[in-house]
Amino acid sequence: MDNHSFEEKRIATAECLGIEPNQIPRHVAVIMDGNGRWATERGLKRFQGHEQGAKIVESLATHCVNCGIEYLVLYSFSMQNWKRPKEEVDFLMYLYAAYLEGIRPSLMDKNVQFAHLGRREPLPQEVLDALDKTVRVTSVNDGMTLGFALNYGSRTEIIDAVRTLAQDAKDGKIDPQAIDEQAIGDHLYTAGWPDVDLVVRTSGEMRISNYLLWQISYAEFYVTDVHWPDFSLEEMNKALLSYASRQRRFGDTKAKK
Repeated sequence: MDNHSFEEKRIATAECLGIEPNQIPRHVAVIMDGNGRWATERGLKRFQGHEQGAKIVESLATHCVNCGIEYLVLYSFSMQNWKRPKEEVDFLMYLYAAYLEGIRPSLMDKNVQFAHLGRREPLPQEVLDALDKTVRVTSVNDGMTLGFALNYGSRTEIIDAVRTLAQDAKDGKIDPQAIDEQAIGDHLYTAGWPDVDLVVRTSGEMRISNYLLWQISYAEFYVTDVHWPDFSLEEMNKALLSYASRQRRFGDTKAKK
């Protein structure tokens, strides 16, 4: 999809929301929080909260496609989440593999590319197979990129990038003095992507949780008390409107468009 196609969608969305097309973010990162609390408040098992939360992803992705958003990254499972009870982790791994199998036709229909952000080990083979197949099958698409941060930790991502650069410097492939922000960015999972414009976090938690620390340097934040399974398209529109109201300065004294 060329930039003109994204722009057409942004123009239509902006008209509906009463904002300007350039106030639609290109890159949105979401911290999907509150599945367990949603279930507990309803007297349900935690796994039922995860099941309900998974149902929100496709509708949100479709909405972001229609809005002209170019990159949507969802924080699905952090490296620290392995500390959860084994039964819950096992269910989540099953859910990810099954979900990826089921969502592929929709991704193809909507021209969405899929990307995995995170370390591969120790993800189960069935999850790796599902990730790899989804990346491969959707690689022909050129619309919105949907990223799953699965077994992800931002500090680990940066460490991996630095290790690669250190080895390249040792091998004489790069001058250490030439290592700059661009060089580090080119070795992150999001290499070639623009920085995050908007971070959305559900369930009211006011923390970053080791998520895309490099990429969110100048991002705007929208935190809602709504738990992830109840996150609606209306709530996403509220996030977009909140973003549109911000004056982004990037360290300058004047707002940037």
